[in-house]
Amino acid sequence: MSELLDRRAVRLGEKTDGRDGAIRRCGEVLVEIGAAEPGYIDAMLAREQSISTYVGEGVAIPHGTLAGKDLVKRDALAVLRFPETVDWDGEPVTVCVAIAAKGDGHVELLAALAEVLLDENQARELREATDPDTVIRLLGSIQEEVEQ
Repeated sequence: MSELLDRRAVRLGEKTDGRDGAIRRCGEVLVEIGAAEPGYIDAMLAREQSISTYVGEGVAIPHGTLAGKDLVKRDALAVLRFPETVDWDGEPVTVCVAIAAKGDGHVELLAALAEVLLDENQARELREATDPDTVIRLLGSIQEEVEQ
């Protein structure tokens, strides 16, 4: 899991001024951990303009457009929790799981993440997490699925 979800990419007390601010903050974290170039943030914002990355259960999965893949240095996740909730086009979002993926890596990541979110208890635990270890434990199955 350390390769995909760096402990430094788990931020559980974030604040923002809205959906675009949350996406921008997610992109900044991916850049900070060396997973993407700064231009990837614009690719993430562009993706949101074409289709919402809100997936339900208070979770959004911001990621870049196909054109932004060249700006990804390595596959990575960033998990940002917004305790004050972000208005995501009328839907309340507490957690963003941002994805930086080369090639088609995001498809496997999205499928594995969906399994976590389909479990009501795991989804709630992710939304309420205040400790990075909880997030890493919950999302550990994603690393295992991607490696298979």
